[in-house]
Amino acid sequence: MENERKKVMLSGIKPSGDLTLGSYLGPLHHWPEMIEEYDCYYFMADLHAITVRQNPADLRRRTLEQLAQYIACGLDPEKCTLFIQSHVHQHAELGWVLNCYAMFGELSRMTQFKDKSAKNADNINGGLFTYPSLMAADILLYQPDFVPVGEDQKQHVELARNIVQRFNGVYGEVFRMPEPYIPKVGARIMSLTNPAAKMSKSDNGDTGRVTLMDDPSVIMKQFKRAITDSDTERCVRYDKENKPGVANLMTIYSSATGKSFDEIEKEFDGQGYGKFKPAVGEAVVEMLRPIQEEAKRIMADKAYLEGVYRAGAEKAEYIASKTLRKVYKKVGFLPR
Repeated sequence: MENERKKVMLSGIKPSGDLTLGSYLGPLHHWPEMIEEYDCYYFMADLHAITVRQNPADLRRRTLEQLAQYIACGLDPEKCTLFIQSHVHQHAELGWVLNCYAMFGELSRMTQFKDKSAKNADNINGGLFTYPSLMAADILLYQPDFVPVGEDQKQHVELARNIVQRFNGVYGEVFRMPEPYIPKVGARIMSLTNPAAKMSKSDNGDTGRVTLMDDPSVIMKQFKRAITDSDTERCVRYDKENKPGVANLMTIYSSATGKSFDEIEKEFDGQGYGKFKPAVGEAVVEMLRPIQEEAKRIMADKAYLEGVYRAGAEKAEYIASKTLRKVYKKVGFLPR
């Protein structure tokens, strides 16, 4: 049917650091593919960024750069909704309401709260504890069918689903039940120097990260120093448990070239890591080159970027306001 509702997809990334290769090969690489099939909302999650202290000027700069990089990665603002989270006040308002429907035990079990509390022991603030409620608001405002997430974020979607079940159980069918959407390949890119940890965009101390806008010489240097394994056979073989560093590099190479793991193993059979690591670096450089060129071109046109985020916020607010009005009515707030 022509008037059949397109399924809704929504996701956002915090501008708390520079977008990395992991950001691109994880969510961003797959987002443009979804535009034709889904009604997509993608945002810069700046409200979430301030759970950790930010330099205000850097946060503003990264937010704008991230928007430019979104577009350079293939997110056409004519075909999807691109907006800045803090420009749509309904996120913060629904976040408070959902705080009252998220249980203390649920929030205290959030893995990222534990991790960030350990890293920011001098600033374990209330927002750091309750941000999953805001994340649930981010999701539920737009009544999405799917939320593309990495494995490490699946817990937050599960909390949102718990809140939907709890809220709808009291007030009826207010929120649509969202499903996590996890890409099969490249969903989680690990640090090049610590394959047990996710490649971080917020941790400047992560020497194993590659950012989207890194110079080719920096990218090549990072891959040449990447951790592989101590296996005496030094063969390129996918074994995530016993050869996590090699498996991570193979995942990156596969995502950059489209080659299967079997094809990669055959390509580097008998060549060792000395040939493999630079080849991965070169593939990444070539993959990122057009993105970098387009992002720089877009960043030079501030008026265009302002037009994009203003139009995006207007469209997002129209949808978000309908959900929030319904929620306010259900919980008993008087209309203005």
